[in-house]
Amino acid sequence: MRNGVTIGQAAVFVGVTVKTVRHYHKLGLVEEPERDSSGYRRYGSADLLRLVQVRTLAAAGVPLAEIGLLLDADAALFATTLADVERQLTERIEELIARRDTLHRLADGDRALLPDRAVALLERMLGLGFPADEVAATREGWVLAKALVPEGFDDYLTHFEHALEDTRLVALTQRAAEAAAWEPDDPRIAELATAVADHYLANPALLKTVTGLQARTEAAIRYTLIAHHGEEQTPAVARLAALFEAKLRAAGIHIPRPDSH
Repeated sequence: MRNGVTIGQAAVFVGVTVKTVRHYHKLGLVEEPERDSSGYRRYGSADLLRLVQVRTLAAAGVPLAEIGLLLDADAALFATTLADVERQLTERIEELIARRDTLHRLADGDRALLPDRAVALLERMLGLGFPADEVAATREGWVLAKALVPEGFDDYLTHFEHALEDTRLVALTQRAAEAAAWEPDDPRIAELATAVADHYLANPALLKTVTGLQARTEAAIRYTLIAHHGEEQTPAVARLAALFEAKLRAAGIHIPRPDSH
């Protein structure tokens, strides 16, 4: 009779399940001991040592497919393989940390979808007296812009930041927010569109807040999705935007048309 312990005892001693031990056998990581005269497989000290080695390497993140070769490797290959596993684990840790940070940002609302700089500008808009609905619409438009035109979003924020320092523009923008409640045929809409367009044309740097998000490809589609987001709920603002863009086009500024392809 061979001295040793049963598979159940071996699993308990090593700290794994019987199913895990059998899986190690199936993969060829640990040889199955021979059965004794009673028909039981008996695990000796060498078997237990091998189980501990496999379990330890697996717990450290070494793929099961590599453990057999690793245990049979010389010292140099063993060290190289462990270094590679460590690198992979570091990458996984960094990925998990990034996911955790995203969860934290999700709890903070805007910060999950927009960079801190954009969130700060939205907070600044509220501080300047912009209506909460206008700030919310701006936030949604920026989320779209960041997704559709990521390569130009940071520059756009720079232009927008400068625009917030223009007191005349801020006043006109706040007036435009008030126009959301007007009737679409209100004559004040055309007057406001002219005033806003004239101010932009008199200050060319401001035009970058309008043209800065035009993508190199599919410009009309992307620009329309961003610039006209939410306008189906505010007919007056839709008309104001259409008149404003028409005046810029008339002055030679390239603005994609909603119906162009």
